[in-house]
Amino acid sequence: MNHDHSQHAREPTSFWRSRYAIGLLVLGGIAAYFLLSEHRAHLLGALPFLILLACPLMHIFMHHGHGGHAGHQGRSESVEQGDSTPTPSQPGKTGGQP
Repeated sequence: MNHDHSQHAREPTSFWRSRYAIGLLVLGGIAAYFLLSEHRAHLLGALPFLILLACPLMHIFMHHGHGGHAGHQGRSESVEQGDSTPTPSQPGKTGGQP
């Protein structure tokens, strides 16, 4: 009697597909509704300040795509090695001209 048990093995389901997760989402939705309906005046009063706070936060977290400090790295290596040739970050500068 050689039984193949691989057919009976079930993969564990994700938490978000369980009945506990559905209940948690329903309770979270009810809590969010009552919080928003009861505290709407507080949220709307703070909205201008939240918009002003968003500006510096976006400035800090969204400037990573501008190249960063990649240009500074090449210059510091050439200064350490004593190289006086102009780098692309210093166009027009030569050793003898002011």
